[in-house]
Amino acid sequence: LKGVGPARAALFASQLGVRTVGDLLHTYPFRHEDRTKVHRICDLVEGMQNIQLRGRIVMINKVGEGPKRRLVANFTDGTGYIQLVWFRVSKALEKMYKVDVEYQVFGEPKPFGHYLSIAHPEMEELERVKNRPLLRMQPVYHLTERLTRAHITSRTINELVANAFERMGGPIADTLPPALVAEHKLVSHDRAVRDLHFSQSAQDVAAAKRRLKFEELFYLQLSILQYNRERKVEIAGWPFPRVGPLFKDFYVHHIPFELTEAQKRVVREIHSDLRSGRQMNRLLQGDVGSGKTMVATLTCLLALDNGFQACIMAPTEILAEQHYKGIAAQLQDLGIRVELLTGNVKGKRRRTVLDALATGEVQILIGTHALIEPGVVFYNLGLCIIDEQHRFGVKQRAALWNKNIRPPHVLVMTATPIPRTLAMTVYGDLDVSVIDQLPPGRKPIQTRHYRARQRSQLFHGIRTELEKGRQVYFVYPLIDDNEKLDLLALERGYEAVCEAFAPWKVGRVHGRMKPAEKEEAMRAFSANETQILVSTTVIEVGVNVPNASVMVVENAERFGLAQLHQLRGRVGRGAEQSYCILVTKDNLAESSRQRMDIMVETTDGFVIAEADMKFRGPGDLEGTAQSGLPFDLRIANLVGDAALMSEARESAARILDADPQESLTENAPMWAELRRLRQVQQNYSSIS
Repeated sequence: LKGVGPARAALFASQLGVRTVGDLLHTYPFRHEDRTKVHRICDLVEGMQNIQLRGRIVMINKVGEGPKRRLVANFTDGTGYIQLVWFRVSKALEKMYKVDVEYQVFGEPKPFGHYLSIAHPEMEELERVKNRPLLRMQPVYHLTERLTRAHITSRTINELVANAFERMGGPIADTLPPALVAEHKLVSHDRAVRDLHFSQSAQDVAAAKRRLKFEELFYLQLSILQYNRERKVEIAGWPFPRVGPLFKDFYVHHIPFELTEAQKRVVREIHSDLRSGRQMNRLLQGDVGSGKTMVATLTCLLALDNGFQACIMAPTEILAEQHYKGIAAQLQDLGIRVELLTGNVKGKRRRTVLDALATGEVQILIGTHALIEPGVVFYNLGLCIIDEQHRFGVKQRAALWNKNIRPPHVLVMTATPIPRTLAMTVYGDLDVSVIDQLPPGRKPIQTRHYRARQRSQLFHGIRTELEKGRQVYFVYPLIDDNEKLDLLALERGYEAVCEAFAPWKVGRVHGRMKPAEKEEAMRAFSANETQILVSTTVIEVGVNVPNASVMVVENAERFGLAQLHQLRGRVGRGAEQSYCILVTKDNLAESSRQRMDIMVETTDGFVIAEADMKFRGPGDLEGTAQSGLPFDLRIANLVGDAALMSEARESAARILDADPQESLTENAPMWAELRRLRQVQQNYSSIS
């Protein structure tokens, strides 16, 4: 494609997931801006949103050294001056802008020292743009820091899309049946894509969005409904009719507390599946600390009582070891052999475990993805429990099934709540269990929001907790895949924490450490050899340090609600009062302030998940990928477009009823598109 060389192609693939011309055409702008107005510098005030200026650069200087180096240009339009600032200066950037050349500038003016400035403005030479009409509907695309550093702007993407259409010649093919397009009064797919990128009419853009949202939701619903109908042709599973001596003995004599009503209900739902004779495929949702591991242990005992083996798969070695220690200790008095299999289990020890597994002596095997390696052979695997959203490809998933004649029962556990609206519309016919109660006696975590200026007050409170013998996490955000900056933020944070909290010992974990070093840092913290843990990476999901009572999240405004809720769940695992401290900059955007307020007001993971989807909007592909959808949504929003979702679901159900064998000619392009979409996502499918 004109305008794309090898370096730019690699950048588009890594940053936007754009690998083909089709991907580029379907990379939609997330909003449109009015670029008809040119502002005067003398009229600018703090708090204005993106503005447009025309003028010239009168001076350019390089300021600072090393990581703090920046390029500063003084810009005037004859009515006043404003500074234009670029951080992380490259040689190419130094040569890009010239004194006394006139430019059109677009960006957000913010106070910087005594002056207003625009950081990383969008700029074009005035000579190039003065004959081009000012756009009322200028498309704005999602950009990452790396794209911005490579001087790729929204205009760059828009120009590449124009090149792509020019090269294509003809229109983009429509895959929806013509009758469906007419019934819902939709514009064609080609018209919708062109209007979203280039139209100057708000009505045209609205019609384009409606068409593309409907299409995404239609294929989503068609895929789910077809899958659910296929599931109703039940897969035979091993029947587990018995509630035998192991389950009864453990339940009566070895659980040191009364199960919550929610845990009891979930165990009943699972047992109903296990004795039905069909394969269980159940998703177990429960907030952090709700007692999912106890439900998993009881489910394993149901398998053992019926003469079968069970395995538990965790996403990391630390978590696998934690499960192993906890479950082996709970079951040791029952004479049950529990073993651990991870990458760290090697040589003679590994052979011993594998031999005992193949003969059935090992009854419960706990491990990581090492469980699905070819040499791991079960005697009779009847149950597989996957902890957290464990992602791997279809071939690996089949490897577990091939370890037996009939597939084992599957229980997938997650602490990431799926919003109720999503569960109803997307997982309407799936087997979903929810533990919606916390064990009695556990104190709710108190969440507090501190501004940067309140740091001394915050540190005083942390010292009080440390003096009581408690432990503390400090977490720093990832700064848009810039490893050097992440490390810099961590190092500064680490030094500040060491200085502020001497003589307590401080450990650290970051992305550049070897796995063994990370594990050693986590082990030292778990053993209370270090009292404070500073980390740039999100603390391992599920890591259990009951003595840790404070979670400090630095730059909390950079995290999404779901992430903040996960981080909060790392504390509050003991009997003591625990705290989650959200530290943000002093001046917050309204949406960031609302996110902090929600975190302070509620600890209900489902309320937070619902709010998170509303805040995220359709542009966040990661959000839809995490929720287990058959494929990513590029423009539709599962919460905001609920009414359109219902329309799409009704249409999908009707077409599925009329064409169950995929044989009608008018539907052939539609079925082909569904297969293509499924193929794209297959590489990332979840085991469930």
